[in-house]
Amino acid sequence: MRNRLTYKNALAVLCIIIILSSCGKSMQGNGGELTGVSAPAWAEPNPFGMVLVGRGAFDMGPSDKDSIWGTYQDAKGVSIESFWMDETEISNAKYRQFVYWVRDSIIRERLYDPAYGGDDRFKIEEDKDGEPLERPILNWARPIPTERRANEDELRAINSVYYIHPITGEKKLDPEQMIYRYEYFDETSASLRRNRLNPLEREKNTDIVVDPNEIVMISKDTAYINEDGLIVSETIMRPLGSIFDFLHTYIINIYPDETAWINDFNNAYNEPYTRLYFNHPGYNDYPVVGVSWEQANAFCSWRTDFLKKSITIKGGRHIEPFRLPTEAEFEYAARSGKTENKYPWAQDALTGEKACFLGNFKPDRGNYSKDGHLITARVASFSPNEFGLYDMAGNVSEWTSTSFLESGPEIMNDINPQYRYDAAKEDPYALKKKTVRGGSWKDVGHFLRSDVRSFEFQNEQRSYIGFRCVRTQVGFAKKGKKK
Repeated sequence: MRNRLTYKNALAVLCIIIILSSCGKSMQGNGGELTGVSAPAWAEPNPFGMVLVGRGAFDMGPSDKDSIWGTYQDAKGVSIESFWMDETEISNAKYRQFVYWVRDSIIRERLYDPAYGGDDRFKIEEDKDGEPLERPILNWARPIPTERRANEDELRAINSVYYIHPITGEKKLDPEQMIYRYEYFDETSASLRRNRLNPLEREKNTDIVVDPNEIVMISKDTAYINEDGLIVSETIMRPLGSIFDFLHTYIINIYPDETAWINDFNNAYNEPYTRLYFNHPGYNDYPVVGVSWEQANAFCSWRTDFLKKSITIKGGRHIEPFRLPTEAEFEYAARSGKTENKYPWAQDALTGEKACFLGNFKPDRGNYSKDGHLITARVASFSPNEFGLYDMAGNVSEWTSTSFLESGPEIMNDINPQYRYDAAKEDPYALKKKTVRGGSWKDVGHFLRSDVRSFEFQNEQRSYIGFRCVRTQVGFAKKGKKK
C-alpha cells in the first residue's frame, strides 16, 4: 500500500511539473509571484461629434425654494460615471441618415426579391469560406442603380418606397414603410439574483430551503408584422427558460411626425413647417423634432449597430451602446458638474453681455423672436457650457431614458441614479411617462433651469422635443475633458 501511495504521489508531482513547464515564459518569468493577466483589449475610438463628460458628483434637483412655480428644496447628492455625450441635439440631417438607411435596406430587400427581378447580388449568401449563411445578409457594397440606369424591375423596386401625393402630385417617401426592427437585451433584469437560471443560486441565505423546481415568470416584449401588414407589439408573460427571455424585440415606425407642428398648436398657420422642416436642406442643421421616445431608442440601437459593422477586429469587439442619457446624466452635464449652476451657463440671468440671450426660448408673452429665432434654431447657435455642450437649455427639450415619477431622484440610488420602467402595452397610460429635460423654444425661462423636470408620454411626438445620445466611457476620464 505504501509503495502504491508513493507512486501516486510521484505521478501527481510529475503532472504538476509538466503543467507548469507547458505554461511557457509568461508563467515561468514571474518568479512565482502574482503578477496578474491582462484582459485582451483594443483602443476604443473617440466617438465623432461627442464630448467627454468626466465622472463627478453634484447635488441633483432644486437647491432653493421657488413658491411661484411650486418648487421645493429636495436636492440629493449623487455621483456619475464618465460618459460621452453628443455636443448638440441630433439634427434633421443626422436623423435623415437613419431614415435613408431604412429606405435603402427596404429597396435592397426588394431588388433581391424574385417579385422585383430577383438579383441575388444584393444579398450575401455565403461566408468568406464559401459556406452558406443560415440567413443571407444585405450586401451594402452593391450600389442601388440610379433611376436613369435601372431596368423595369429595378425601377419598380426603387419607386415602391415612394408615393405620389394625390393632390399636389409630389413624389414623397412613404412614412408608413419606414419600419425598423431591433432587439434590446435587458442586462439589468438578467443580472438580478431572483432571475438566475439555476434556482439554487437565487438565495444566499442558507437558512432558507430553496425549491429546485421553482418557476419564475418574466415579462418579454415582442413584436411582429401580421398578415395585414400591421405591426403587432405585445408583452407576454412566460416561465423563465433561458437568457434569451431577456432579449426583447421591437418593430418601430421611425419616420418623424411632420404634422406635430399643426397638432401642437391650435389655430396657427404652421403648415410650411410640416412640408419643409424635416426634408428641406435649409433645415439640415436644425434639431429633429416629432420623434417619440420609442423612435429615439430605435435610433440609438441603429447607431450602435452602424458603428459596430464598421469595425473589423478578429475575435470580436466590445462597444458600449449609444443610448439616451439618464435624467441624472443630463442634469449633471447641463450644469457642467457644478451644483451652483442653475443653468448651463455660470450665472442666474438669461442674458449675457450686451443683453444677448444665452439660449432659445420664449422671453416674453408671445415674443418668440426676441432671442433671434421664431421656432427652433440651428444647433450650436448659442455658446456651449463649460463641458463644451451646446443647447443644454432651450431650442428643444430632450428625451431621457428615465421613467417619470413625481418623487424623482428620491427613489433612485445615489450612484448613477436611474429609474427605468418598461411599460407593457396593456399598462395604464400614466405608467408610460418619460422624463424630459432642458426646456424648449416655446417655453418661458423657468423651464430652462437644469434642475427642472417635466415629462411626456413615450409614444408622443412633439414639435418641441428632440434628443441626443450618450455612451458610457470605458476607462478613466478626467472631469470635463473635451475630445
